Amino acid sequence: MIFRRAAQREFTQNAVAVFVALFAILLTTQLIRLLGDAAGGGIAPEAVAALLGFNALNYLSILLSLTLFISVLLALSRAYRDSEMAVWLSSGVSLVTWVNPVLRFALPLVAVIATFSLFLAPWALNKSAEYRNRMDQRDDASRVSPGSFKESGNAERVFFVEAGAGADGRVKNIFISSVQHGRLGVMAAAEGFSEVHANGDRFLVLGQGRRYEGTPGTTEYRVMEFDRYAIRTESREMRGVEKSPKHMSTLDLMKDPRPDFLGELVWRIGIPLSALTLALLAIPLSFANPRGGRTNNLVFALLTYMIYSNLLSVSQAWVIQGKVSFAVGVWAVHVVMFFGLLLLFSRRLVVFSWGRLWR
Repeated sequence: MIFRRAAQREFTQNAVAVFVALFAILLTTQLIRLLGDAAGGGIAPEAVAALLGFNALNYLSILLSLTLFISVLLALSRAYRDSEMAVWLSSGVSLVTWVNPVLRFALPLVAVIATFSLFLAPWALNKSAEYRNRMDQRDDASRVSPGSFKESGNAERVFFVEAGAGADGRVKNIFISSVQHGRLGVMAAAEGFSEVHANGDRFLVLGQGRRYEGTPGTTEYRVMEFDRYAIRTESREMRGVEKSPKHMSTLDLMKDPRPDFLGELVWRIGIPLSALTLALLAIPLSFANPRGGRTNNLVFALLTYMIYSNLLSVSQAWVIQGKVSFAVGVWAVHVVMFFGLLLLFSRRLVVFSWGRLWR
């Protein structure tokens, strides 16, 4: 029918616009947070791009769910405001008839959301944790970046390099401060480079510099000049990634019925189910009086989304705490919202029926 093709086209156009806007906001906020961590030394600067990609994959399921809800809501609200919905209703197209085109548009997106929620998001979180762990295990020489002070992995040294490595791999103007056996040692060298011996030992080799060594609070200091000074740098012992429920695959969660694992399953299953329910809820929630305000229904719709999301979090917490069973936690919130959906539909249908009777 004509209204189905028009609805599908408008749903798609709204979804593209909403997704681009939300995705841009997501990338901007995540990039600011990661750059702040990199500036504070929490993560390596070269890890920002990879972690940004992993974070985007993690949040895409929620982003797509919100996109689906808003796109249907905006399309039907526009039809009400432009009196287009009145034309369709007068032509014999009831409000229930809109369920079919909404489902045709929503079901493919719900399948994508389920894929992200159940498989890709846990994989992205696990890879992000592994990448962070690998960055934390780098040796001291790898941590040095030009123009900033960096602390060694064992917190025994502080490095500063004025200029980065050139074509020959050498850095310029190096400052190193260390404390060993209660004595403070400060070294300043004109250049330096990394060197790996045949047995695998790694050294930071400094050239053309001085070392100042002494005890803080006293006047006894020694000054030594050197042409070559080698400092052994050791890679930190590799640690495995701590396996929390968020980092585990869905299949692994299903094999172990522990409360925290079941709670994570409640959340992952709940995201696609809530996306489908919200898409249908957008039909009655989209009602807007052409002579009234344009934001009243949008505010109520967003409030409904927040309540739904918080109820999912509460259900997950209750399953983890053992207050409710897994079966109740999976379905209870969605059943409540589905009855709310039926109540809204019946209310709108009664209003439209009385309107026709009055006319």
